[in-house]
Order: sequence, then structure tokens, then C-alpha cells
Amino acid sequence: MRMKAAVLAVVLVALAALWWLLQVLGMPNSLSTQALSGWLEGQGMAGPALLMLLMIIAVVVGPIPTLPISATAGMVYGLVAGTAIAASGALVGAVIAFTLARLLGRDWVRRRFPDNPVLAQDGSQRLLTLTVFLTRLIPVFSFALISYAAGVTAIHVWRFALATLVGMLPMTVVFAGLGHNFALHPVLTVLAGLAVLAAMVSLPWYVRLHPDARLSRWLWRRRGTAPDRRRK
Repeated sequence: MRMKAAVLAVVLVALAALWWLLQVLGMPNSLSTQALSGWLEGQGMAGPALLMLLMIIAVVVGPIPTLPISATAGMVYGLVAGTAIAASGALVGAVIAFTLARLLGRDWVRRRFPDNPVLAQDGSQRLLTLTVFLTRLIPVFSFALISYAAGVTAIHVWRFALATLVGMLPMTVVFAGLGHNFALHPVLTVLAGLAVLAAMVSLPWYVRLHPDARLSRWLWRRRGTAPDRRRK
């Protein structure tokens, strides 16, 4: 417990120090693309590193929006470099959030749900990887919340990182490429999010009902066996 408390304290202090540094360097209170781009253009060669730090903080803390940061990266540094900066910061932040949840909450959750196919030590890696990938495709899902939630599951960190990177790249490219000229239609975003949520809910249900199907056998890589449809 002391070690966990120490880790949490170090992370909180580090985040607070980074946020203080950004404030000292004149980061605007508004995180709009116009305000951020004007600030970063005046930071010279330090701009990409500062933008990446801002993205890391946004992902770990949660309420800070990440989409304006991605758009700003494209406006200031171009499509390729902007996408690389935004994606790198988001990935590092996601792994930090994942690691925090893994260290602080994984054992507690596993003790209380020892037979849960998602939370158990031998949970299906492919099913978990696909779930993380789907949630990263649509910005309606909280980037931070998914990262913390994945940390208490059985997914391997490299699978989480890969699914996060591949899943978030399409929208990161879109926002970095089109910047402030692009906005997600709220209705379409919600509909897309509901479609992804339906897929996430239906996959475990399908696996339970059709354990011998090819998709079930491929997804359910848990000790080399498919789930028993009679198991509750």
C-alpha cells in the first residue's frame, strides 16, 4: 500500500509540475485551436515538446479535451509532423493511465472477480484488444476512461498500446489534417458511438451462444479453449 501511495503521489506531483511549467511559459487559458496555435508558434523549437506534454496531461487527467490539441498540431506543424506529435503524446498518456490503473487497481479487481472472463488473469487477449481498438475509433468515448478501465483488465500492455495507436490514428489524421475547419457532427458521432458500443456488447454475447464458431474460437484465446455456453 505504501508503494502504491508513493507511485500515485509521484505521478500527481509530476503532473502538477508539468502543468505549472506550461502556465509559466504562457499557455493560454483557452484551449481553442486559435489560442494554442498562436502560443506554440512563439515557442520555437520547444513547441512540439510542449504540445506533446499538454497532450499527455490531457489524456491522464481526463476532462481536458484532446481533439483541439490534435487540430492545433496539424495547423502549426503540418499533417505528418502534427499527427506524429499528437499521436505520440496521446499514446504516452494512455500508457501512463493504463499503468496507474494496473498498479493501483488490478489486484483489487482481480480478487473480487476471479472468474470474470475479462478481468481474470487468463482473459481473452484478442477480445480485449478488439474492444480497445473499437473504442479508440470514435472520439465519443473518453480517452482517459478507456485507458484506466483497460488497466484493470487482463490485456497485455503491448496489446493495449498497439490497439490504442492503430485505433486513434484515423481521427488523429483527420483532425491534424483539417484543423479547425473540421468538426464532428454530434448526431453522427453519437450514432457511430452507439454502433461501436453495440458491437462491444454483442461480441461476448455471440461468443457465449456460438462457442464453436470460427469467430468465437479466434476471439476467445483463453487457455486455448472456447467458453462453455452453459457457464453462467
